[in-house]
Amino acid sequence: MTIFNAYDHEFMSRAIRLAKKGINTTQPNPRVGCVITQDNMIVGEGWHKKAGEAHAEINALLQAGSQAKGATAYVTLEPCCHTGKTPPCTDSLIKAGVTRVVAAMQDPHDKVAGQGFEKLKQAGIEVQSGLLEEQARLLNPGFIKRMQQGLPFVRVKMAMSVDGRTAMASGESKWITAEAARHDVQQWRARSSAMLTGIGTLLHDDPSLTARLGNPVLEQAGMHTDSPQPLRVILDSELKLPLTAKVIQQTGNVLVFSHSTDEQKITALEQLGVKVMYIEKNEDGLDLLAIVKYLAELQMNEVMVEAGANLSGSFVAAGLVDELILYMAPVLMGNNARGLFNLPFIRQMSDKIQLNIKEISQFGEDIRIIATLP
Repeated sequence: MTIFNAYDHEFMSRAIRLAKKGINTTQPNPRVGCVITQDNMIVGEGWHKKAGEAHAEINALLQAGSQAKGATAYVTLEPCCHTGKTPPCTDSLIKAGVTRVVAAMQDPHDKVAGQGFEKLKQAGIEVQSGLLEEQARLLNPGFIKRMQQGLPFVRVKMAMSVDGRTAMASGESKWITAEAARHDVQQWRARSSAMLTGIGTLLHDDPSLTARLGNPVLEQAGMHTDSPQPLRVILDSELKLPLTAKVIQQTGNVLVFSHSTDEQKITALEQLGVKVMYIEKNEDGLDLLAIVKYLAELQMNEVMVEAGANLSGSFVAAGLVDELILYMAPVLMGNNARGLFNLPFIRQMSDKIQLNIKEISQFGEDIRIIATLP
């Protein structure tokens, strides 16, 4: 078992904080931070800012310059050893003369997966891993899941009253939560690769499904606010999507999953830049597993579902939800209002779904609950 000292923990913690600066911009790549030290003093640091640009190790080496020789590099993910859009980071670390590399975790990518460590060892570099691994894994839940399971990390976000209601019987739901909670939602949207909703929500609310960047929450967190908009995904079995919908008119980048073969409507949508993907149906509607698998093939790491009780419940029932983001406002909406999830298979206490509460935070008067499912 590797024993790490206080300096090791300090510098890896710094690398993790650096990695978070690119939380909105690295898609489809992982978020990675790197710190280079000489005699327990930082001589260089960097993070991966955007896919196609220099990796964290390269940015840190550029800052360290000649001081990288004989130094220790702390990196939140195993250095890459293959050529993608950029050259292998292992080669740069070896060339710079780094003598020790401490990584938080092994890269799950099949082109790396321990091979980066082995290449460094063969060059005579001391390699250690596993330091603050749990914290490092939290940086990239979607990338890790996509590499290991071929699926994106799926979050379902809902806003509710204290009595678990999401909208009045009429469908009115604006606004349950206050401004502070709504700003927080933008953080989750901005880090998401894709935003997904159903045609029912789109027809009723006409949302743009954009991350409204540049808000104080993101800036205060030190995050980039120039990240690209997430892919907007609409599940529309009968292709009812209006050509005038905000989601189409604003910034494009829209993917519709449908069972319809209406060539005239498909052509009209495609002329507006919308991609229409045919998908099979099952007894519960469109095949959700096939949809999320396809999104993974598009290199979508994190998918955020913002939908009504039916679609949200279907994702839960299909076992495709990794995390729930629930905002609870201190209001009562009554028993005639709409519920949180439509889960008709739950008929008795033995059918209940036990959640694992990961975090409870307060935003103004509203409460945010982050929970995982079994």
